Amino acid sequence: MLLGVAVGYAVHQGVPEGHPWFEYLTKTFKLLSDIFLNLIKLLVAPLVLSTIVVGIAHMGDSSALGRIGVRALAWFITASFMSIALGLLMVNLFEPGVGAPIPDAAEAAKLVGEVKKLDGWEFTLSIFPKNALEALATNNILQILVFSIFAGVALSAIGEKGAPLVRGAEALAEMMLQITGYVMRFAPFAVFGAIANVVAKSGLAILGTYVELLVEFYMSLVLLWVILLAMGWLFLRHRIWQLIRYIREPLLLAFSTASSEAALPKMFEQLDRFGVPRRISGFMLPLGYSFNLDGSMMYMSFATIFIAQAYGIDLSIGTQVLILLTLMVSSKGIAAVPRASLVVITGTLAQFGLPVEGVAIILAIDQFLDMGRTATNVVGNAVATSVITKWEGMLEVPDPPDAERPHAPSPYAPPWNPRARSS
Repeated sequence: MLLGVAVGYAVHQGVPEGHPWFEYLTKTFKLLSDIFLNLIKLLVAPLVLSTIVVGIAHMGDSSALGRIGVRALAWFITASFMSIALGLLMVNLFEPGVGAPIPDAAEAAKLVGEVKKLDGWEFTLSIFPKNALEALATNNILQILVFSIFAGVALSAIGEKGAPLVRGAEALAEMMLQITGYVMRFAPFAVFGAIANVVAKSGLAILGTYVELLVEFYMSLVLLWVILLAMGWLFLRHRIWQLIRYIREPLLLAFSTASSEAALPKMFEQLDRFGVPRRISGFMLPLGYSFNLDGSMMYMSFATIFIAQAYGIDLSIGTQVLILLTLMVSSKGIAAVPRASLVVITGTLAQFGLPVEGVAIILAIDQFLDMGRTATNVVGNAVATSVITKWEGMLEVPDPPDAERPHAPSPYAPPWNPRARSS
C-alpha cells in the first residue's frame, strides 16, 4: 500500500496526464487489480455452490436439528439482520463515499446508468433460476443459492445414495479454498496496482477518503459491540463483564492476525474456563463461524453502499433493503475463505448492476478493515455461545483467572467438567 502511494504520487507529479507514458503506467497499474478482480469473480459461483450444498447436507445430523440448533440459528439470524441494518444506517448517515476522488467514477456511473428498480414480484421471480448452468455462468448469486439449497436438501433427504455427490461437493469446496489461497497471494500486487492507479490519477486526496472510511467504520463497529454486549447482558447479567475478561486473548489474536480461525483454539479454551461445556461450544462455534459473522455482515453492507456512493449512484431504500436480504443469505457458509467478504461483495455488486471494479477501491485498506470486523466476529460468537448455554441452563461456575492457576488445562478436557470431552 505504501509503495503504491509513493509510486502513484511520483507518476501524478512527474508525468503529465496527456503523456503516452501516463496512460501506459496507469493501465499497467489497473491491470494488476483487474486480474485480481477477475480471479475473485472466478471463485464466486463454485465456492458458494459447494459450501452451501455441503453445509445443508450435513444439517441432517440430529444435533443440528435439535432445540439448541433452532435457538442458535434464531440468534444468528437476528444478530446478522441487525448488523447489516446497522451498517446500512451508519453508511447512509456518514456518507463516506460521497465526493470520493475516484478517477473513473463518472464513466462507471454512466455505464451503469440508473440501477434497475425491481418491484417485489420481479425480484422474487428473478431469484429462481431457469437454468442452473446459466446462473453459474453469469455469477447470479441469488439463483446459485436457490439451486444450492435445493441440492443440499435433496442430498440430505436421499441419504447414502447422495453420499458420493456430498463428498464431491466437499472436494470441490476444498479445491476452491486452495485456489482462494493462491489468489490471495496475488493480493499485495493488486493492492499496489489499485492504489497506485488511484493516486496517479487523483493525487493524495484519496487518502483522506480512506481515513474517513476507516474512522467511520470503526465507530460503527464500536456501536455494534455495545448492542451485542447489551443483548448478552439481558441473559448473562453481571457475568457479561467476566466474559469480556475471558475472551480478551482470542480477541486480540483475531484483531492482530485478521483471522477468526487463528483465534478458535484459544476461544474454545477460554469458553471452557468461563463455564461453557465443550459439547455446547463444540457445536456453537463452528456453526457461528458460518452463520454468525456480525462484523463481516456490517462490513459488507457498509462497503457495498460506500462503493455506490463513490461512483455517484443513488440507491433507493427499496434497493438497499433488497441488498440487505441478499447479503443475509449469500454470506452464509463461506466463513473459512480468506477475504470471504470481498467475494460476497463482488457477487452482490454484480447482482445489482453496480460497478464491480469498486472492490479495487476498498482493497487497498481491506487489511485494516478486516482486523476490526474479525475481532467483532469473535465477540459476537462468544456472546452467542454464552447466551445459548445460559438459555439452556448449562452455564457452569467459571474457573479462576489464568494468573491464579498453576497449570493451564487442556482445552479438550477441562478438569472441572469431565463431561465436556469433545465427541
